[in-house]
Amino acid sequence: MAMDGTEKEIKLEEAFAKLDEILNELESPDISLEESFQVYEEGMKLIRQCNETIDRVEKSVLKLNENGELEEF
Repeated sequence: MAMDGTEKEIKLEEAFAKLDEILNELESPDISLEESFQVYEEGMKLIRQCNETIDRVEKSVLKLNENGELEEF
């Protein structure tokens, strides 16, 4: 995950929990338009971080071939 030093890498489970909170906030009838834009932007940053983490993991997944050797998936 490319970080600029101001953000720390978070675990996927934490990011998904935070995204769930963000969705609840966005669905609230009491949220202002300005607040909804800020919350939406935060959610989009989390989604990008999750996608980067998932891409990195997918690239490093190994599988056993028919000869019992590990190879990249």
